[in-house]
Amino acid sequence: MKVYLDMIGCRLNQSEIEIMARQFSTAGHTLVADPADAELAVVNTCTVTAAAAADSRKTIRRIARSGVERIIATGCWSSLHPDQARGLPGVAGVVPNIEKETLVSSLLDLDQVLIDREPLERVLIPGTRLRTRAFIKAQDGCRHHCTFCITTIARGDSWSVSRETVLNEIKAAVRGGTQEAVLTGVQLGSWGKDLNPPLKLEDLVLSVLKNTQVSRLRLSSIEPWDVSPALINLIQEDRVARHLHLPLQSGSAAVLRRMARAITSDQYAALVNRIREVVPEIALTTDILTGFPAETEEEFAESLDFIRQMNFADGHVFTYSAREGTPAAEFPDQITHPVRKQRSALIRNLLAVSAAGYRKRFVGSDQTALWEQVKEGEDGSWKAIGLTDNYLRIEAAASDDVWNTFSTVRIIGSTPRGVTGEIINH
Repeated sequence: MKVYLDMIGCRLNQSEIEIMARQFSTAGHTLVADPADAELAVVNTCTVTAAAAADSRKTIRRIARSGVERIIATGCWSSLHPDQARGLPGVAGVVPNIEKETLVSSLLDLDQVLIDREPLERVLIPGTRLRTRAFIKAQDGCRHHCTFCITTIARGDSWSVSRETVLNEIKAAVRGGTQEAVLTGVQLGSWGKDLNPPLKLEDLVLSVLKNTQVSRLRLSSIEPWDVSPALINLIQEDRVARHLHLPLQSGSAAVLRRMARAITSDQYAALVNRIREVVPEIALTTDILTGFPAETEEEFAESLDFIRQMNFADGHVFTYSAREGTPAAEFPDQITHPVRKQRSALIRNLLAVSAAGYRKRFVGSDQTALWEQVKEGEDGSWKAIGLTDNYLRIEAAASDDVWNTFSTVRIIGSTPRGVTGEIINH
């Protein structure tokens, strides 16, 4: 059977379809890059914002128009709105998040043990979801209840993937040629707390470094209250990427309280200072949510000033959208959409300036890039686009196809979204 896999949303969704890719392949089925060639499509949906939910529906409709015979919807949006998902064209079934782990075995009527045995090597997803880096699911769910967040409702309480499973997935990725693995989860920093005996994320990182040959390990988004001194120290290791994504959401103390975030702006600033003391060149990126209910002009100005002080290397800005079932959806004084959009634009501009300042710090320095995209020109030249460990998107001319390899690159300039460089050692 020919299978097409697609997703909307976070890196965790990407890691989950990578697991499905390996399971379908293990069972003898073929992955295709175009839904028009598929007999079955699986779509991992998202609902973190209204826009993500709309994108999920659009993706399913697009796949249906391509003529695929059967579509299975899974993920957060379809878990919360199964009837709506079933009503979309081509959808033959909806698999809720709590049953996602056995989605492939159930569809194929196979023993879960058969397709979940220790993987031989990573299976690449053809098409637009092809990734050089392997996204490894280490954790799911969240034990916190931020008032704006629908993910806890859609994903449930926090739980950890076993250390053995994570190590096996990374080893399989390495055997398949992967150079960089990214540990992912809804609340990655809570990994291990539910295990017996309890463990910490730094224990998992140490195990990966000790027991696998992965060249570079990156951590995906981590809530700031989950970042321990031991984890900060591990970022000094050569094989650990100098990059942490620490969601802030707001720089206003009052707004953070209404969001029920488990950290204050002062605590966040202290954490950022500690991290930079240990790893001065680290890329610290963030998430900001603008237009939260009852956010006054004074609170927004406070947030703007705080974000300016943090000097982030980059960030994602989300315009608040009320998610049914969350406490914030019932809060009074909802901000009008034009004001939400205006505030989002101001934050995006501020982060763009901050990111440009971070990139310019490295002009003239030598960095190691992993090449994720390589294009051959009509004249036989090559253009490579990759990522340094400290999250600089770099572009350079190459003498040949350097895809999925490392090079030492001298950074020679800064662009609106990245840097340019010259390969000096490959």
